[in-house]
Amino acid sequence: MIGLNIEKTFDFVSKASVLAYDAQTQIAREALEEGTGKGSDFLGWLHLPSSITKEFITQLQGTAQVLRDHCDVVVVAGIGGSYLGARAVIEALSNSFNWLLPHNEAPVIVYAGHNISEDYLYELTDYLKGKTFGLINISKSGTTTETALAFRLLKQQCEEQCGKEMAKKLIVAITDAHKGAARITADKEGYQTYIIPDNVGGRYSVLTPVGLLPIAVAGFDIEQLIAGAADMEQTCGTHVPFAANPAAQYAAVRNELYKRGKKIELLVNFCPKLHYVSEWWKQLYGESEGKDHKGIFPASVDFSTDLHSMGQWIQEGERSIFETVISIDKVAHRLEVPADEANLDGLNYLAGKRIDEVNKMAELGTQLAHVDGGVPNIRINMERLDEYNLGQLLYFFEVACGISGYLLGVNPFNQPGVEAYKKNMFALLNKPGYEAESKAIREKL
Repeated sequence: MIGLNIEKTFDFVSKASVLAYDAQTQIAREALEEGTGKGSDFLGWLHLPSSITKEFITQLQGTAQVLRDHCDVVVVAGIGGSYLGARAVIEALSNSFNWLLPHNEAPVIVYAGHNISEDYLYELTDYLKGKTFGLINISKSGTTTETALAFRLLKQQCEEQCGKEMAKKLIVAITDAHKGAARITADKEGYQTYIIPDNVGGRYSVLTPVGLLPIAVAGFDIEQLIAGAADMEQTCGTHVPFAANPAAQYAAVRNELYKRGKKIELLVNFCPKLHYVSEWWKQLYGESEGKDHKGIFPASVDFSTDLHSMGQWIQEGERSIFETVISIDKVAHRLEVPADEANLDGLNYLAGKRIDEVNKMAELGTQLAHVDGGVPNIRINMERLDEYNLGQLLYFFEVACGISGYLLGVNPFNQPGVEAYKKNMFALLNKPGYEAESKAIREKL
């Protein structure tokens, strides 16, 4: 089970002040459980891990196998929560040089629909030329500009390269059950479809087909991912007291730090495979808590790389930050530092030591330096980087986010601010129905 250590925050907030959140976090947890809090229409994720059936997993694995059997490449088209959860798990579990390896068992997984870069889309479509590729289109509405644009391009290319009949087998739609452009297209074309539940928002959707299907296509064990999340569901339940509940403690300590002027949280890793876990986490917390001119700003750094770029600011800049460090106890491989007769680099004192030991000492040394420099430190320990532990981690962050949002007094399940840029973009592009907005914005410009 992943572990939470908040001891290195107690030089900045008192232990008593954190323990005082016991009653508040219990109220927040009960509001989640009973559906009495803000955004209660979007709590379908809460018991998702324990409710997924073996039959449903088998169905997902069957669809994944079709794509694995026929495709050199599979494109996951989605934006925000519609792709970040899948990418977080896939990148964490994949070989760091995956794109250079022969792919005899699993197709290469690439991503589209998360930007509007013409160069990116040109280079992607050029890369796909001559390849048999599948497409997982993830969109509840089917009209989100970034994803819809990419899907239009890729659908056409897939049909041209594979033929329309084969394209029907290689395109999967994950969308609304009944309505929307993506649903209409899928029904018309005869694509295999999976449903995005109405009561699960995008950033909480990694354990729905949105995340599970791409992860299965990549060749990873979604049963173990779900099992880890289900165990964490029990660990963070309303019946678990505050002293033993990591999600309640994490929500409490970060809110207390926020009250004391720590406005920025850095999610830190010492393993580059966790980079996209951080990207997923940033959306989860940023979109959930950044409302009513409140909320901790979620940022991330990859150490020790960023110690040579952001390290100076973290050590001696404005004291408005705290760190949450994800630490992995056991790495997958073994590599030792060799001895060198000349020793020009002065590293012979490390000869015979495992690289991971050096990394662990960098991690510990950084924690000591940053805490001494005025940066509170929260630590999350994972036994190893695998499906089971990642499932635990993802669910832990989800339920802690719900509790934390309620402690902050916001609705952690809506995102009204996301629409502002879209309205301006549609007006500037003269989208039908936006004539008045187009006129107003052009006058402003």
